[in-house]
Amino acid sequence: MRRLLFALAALVALPISAQPATAQPAIERVEPAFWWAGMVHSELQVLVYGDDLARARVSLDAYPGVTLRETVAVESPNYVFLSLDLAPDVQPGTLTFRFDHPDGTLTHAYELRPRTRQPGTYAQGFNSEDVIYLMMPDRFANGDVANDSIPGYLEGVDRTDVNARQGGDMRGVIDRLDYLDDLGLTAIWFTPVFENDMTPEYGAYHGYAATDMYAIDPRFGTNDEFIELVDACHARGMKVIMDMIHNHVGDRHWWMADPPTSDWVHSWDKYGQTNYVGSAALDPYASDYDRDQLLNGWFVREMPDLNQQNGLLAQYLLQKTIWWIEHSGIDGIRMDTYLYPDKDYMARWVDYVMAEYPTFNIVGEAWLQRTAHQAYWQTGFEGHIDGYDARLRSVTDFQVHYAMVRAFQPTGNLYELYVQLSQDYLYDHPNDLVTFLDNHDVPRYRTQVGGDAEAVRMALAVLLTTRGIPQVYYGTELAFENDGDEALGHGVRRQTMPGGWPDDDRSVFESAGRTPEEALTHEHFRALAQWRKTADVVHHGRLTQFVPRDDTYVYFRWEDAPTTGEGNGDAVMVIVNRNDEPYDLGLARFAERLTNVRSGRDVVTGETYALDGDTVTLPARTTLVLELGR
Repeated sequence: MRRLLFALAALVALPISAQPATAQPAIERVEPAFWWAGMVHSELQVLVYGDDLARARVSLDAYPGVTLRETVAVESPNYVFLSLDLAPDVQPGTLTFRFDHPDGTLTHAYELRPRTRQPGTYAQGFNSEDVIYLMMPDRFANGDVANDSIPGYLEGVDRTDVNARQGGDMRGVIDRLDYLDDLGLTAIWFTPVFENDMTPEYGAYHGYAATDMYAIDPRFGTNDEFIELVDACHARGMKVIMDMIHNHVGDRHWWMADPPTSDWVHSWDKYGQTNYVGSAALDPYASDYDRDQLLNGWFVREMPDLNQQNGLLAQYLLQKTIWWIEHSGIDGIRMDTYLYPDKDYMARWVDYVMAEYPTFNIVGEAWLQRTAHQAYWQTGFEGHIDGYDARLRSVTDFQVHYAMVRAFQPTGNLYELYVQLSQDYLYDHPNDLVTFLDNHDVPRYRTQVGGDAEAVRMALAVLLTTRGIPQVYYGTELAFENDGDEALGHGVRRQTMPGGWPDDDRSVFESAGRTPEEALTHEHFRALAQWRKTADVVHHGRLTQFVPRDDTYVYFRWEDAPTTGEGNGDAVMVIVNRNDEPYDLGLARFAERLTNVRSGRDVVTGETYALDGDTVTLPARTTLVLELGR
């Protein structure tokens, strides 16, 4: 729409005598805008868009190591897809494309850049050594009020509406990196930061309705500011995880006014809205109808469903991923709705990315209700009667999320968590699952456990010491709960951080601005996360758990002794006591893990507990994390 308005304005501005009888060809978009020499993958597809460009004969001026293999015209006359082969030894420089059109000739200079990022400083991946902080940039901090509302964009800031844009941005995050670093975090996962120029009625502050996959939303900042943020995180030893979506775009994506092909997106008239039944993607008895509706139906009416079986679109998405990794230096990707696109394409996408960046990591969102269904999406799962391998090492662990809610609700039972972990035999890599108490799509954890901040602190200690890669949702380190009734919409789960806006009356980024409850949870989390940075026994150690009794649950993280290869190496004992009163825990049944152990030091308080007697007295409603001493 903006393109059309600009074109009309320019036309009106011309005197009638100056208007040409025949429009000259013009290029409006080139994607990707540039590429790099020396990439692992030799193929490069360049999308070129402009009025009537398909009638142009395209050629490439001679350039050593580059071959224009094919020029592909599609149903829309306004697209040309250029397929290039790049030799392994091709040198950086500028390619020149010539478009000989019946109405005129134009050239386009295309840059092949040198790869300047050093190995080990980007695309690092993430693993169980990390603690991931999930934030929504719009809700974290507003560092640049000048970009709150931008002329030509459909939605500005409305702080009276919890489901509207609030104004958070990249600059706000850069300004608060001290807070994040001090918390003990090692990685930040941002919900999508791509342009989402959707209507205010839809409300795309969350970022999941992209209208341009190659641009940071200007209300968050610029592409350069995002790179500045990534570099600032790396300077502190922190990693950055980018949220991507290959299942859908927003219905105001620039494609949608003029799709390249009729099968670029799946037909709403044919498939309608998805059924959200993720099990249909793997059910050996699933009907074609149900599977097609899951995979080809639109996530919501405002999100057209992309057809990854279209080869041009598939290559576009593959390259867009590589472009962001190489250009910005991100270290990992969280792929939204992983099981909704074509699953063979998704496996191909993982392999494509990992071939270029072997140290990278990807976590796929697999929002399912059963452990076996979740395990299906992790590489190495042996139950694939269809022979499928999703290629993913990391999957979102919704099953542990559910168990953590059931375990710490007022009428909950710790046995739920025990049983859930006992099913880890279904995974080839259980320690690579991304565990969490809550995220942007579910009610705040404190709300789910009845408003109990003590339950939040007990659960955080478990999250940071059990197996997996822990992810913490912004504000959970302060025991946030929903800010309003769920009937108001998801915005109540996504409140702004007090102190992130110039007119806030307090700041949780500073100790003086926190309530007593926020301060308790913040210091509890900070102590655990800072300790965890160097706690290799928690990163990679074994896990031994004992059947919960009397509202207590005990497990150990332990390593073999380096000299004997047997027990009595580094070890941590984690004890959960849900009881409202202190509890005397008998130690006899833990003898196999307490051999020669005299005491344990609480990593949060520093208090020492004797463990060489018959019992240990546990504080009420506490999770103890004890480093074992001999």
